[in-house]
Amino acid sequence: MVIPSESPAARTLNQPALADLADIPATSRWVRSGAVRLHVLDYGPDDGVPVLVLPGITSPAITMDFVARLLTDLVRPLVLDVRGRGLSDSADTEPAGYDLDSYAADVDAVVSGLGLRRPILLGHSMGARIAARAAVNGRHELRGVVLVDPPMSGPGRGPYPTTLEAFLGQLDQARRGTDADEVARSWPRWPRREQELRARWLSSCSRAAIAATHAGFEAEDFFDDWPHVPAPAVLLYGGDSPVVTADGAAEAARANPAAELVPVPGAGHMVFWDEPQPALTTLRDVLRKLR
Repeated sequence: MVIPSESPAARTLNQPALADLADIPATSRWVRSGAVRLHVLDYGPDDGVPVLVLPGITSPAITMDFVARLLTDLVRPLVLDVRGRGLSDSADTEPAGYDLDSYAADVDAVVSGLGLRRPILLGHSMGARIAARAAVNGRHELRGVVLVDPPMSGPGRGPYPTTLEAFLGQLDQARRGTDADEVARSWPRWPRREQELRARWLSSCSRAAIAATHAGFEAEDFFDDWPHVPAPAVLLYGGDSPVVTADGAAEAARANPAAELVPVPGAGHMVFWDEPQPALTTLRDVLRKLR
């Protein structure tokens, strides 16, 4: 596969997208990971147990706002704009800068740079893979890890169920100018506000980052890390997810018997977007045990 490259200028955000930040009850923090500047939305409170939230392949930090803002009575959520998304820089080397080791190094940089003491890592999809790698290879003590519907594709396994062409087609729509109605055709179950945020923020994602990460879903095996993720670890997954199937969940239970597996009935891969209330209730229960 040829990974498309692009100039940083190809990533765009218009004024309505930037204005969304005025409605977010979080403070922007900045950290360097090597040459890459990383943006983090810190929801506070400062004395809360830190939960570093790592979103998915085409999810800038602001798209997790509806999750983070409902956790601040329990913990201190901090949501990372993963490199190549949102307000964070693109990788300084492409495509090598979008492998799991590079992403996990960013997690270490954020934990060190913001002085997060014994954080919980909470990752969805791509972010769940990053959290697993960071938990295994990272330099920091963790309170726990919550992995939400991690891609279980990899060498010798089936392909990731959403094609690269589908992701890039949605990116092209965003760059030409999309709206919530068009987003709803791809994601009809989502709350309207989340469709609107995706319409405004998807164009901030790097084409190279999406392509390289998607390639990694099939070149890097989640099960290389998962058996070594230390307890306490929770794998939360959609009961109807095509990414974590019943067979995948059973394999995950066998591979890491100390971990807890928790399904969210009725949810697909986009667990919080598909079933917001039960997914958030389940997540809150999990975090109460870990904090």
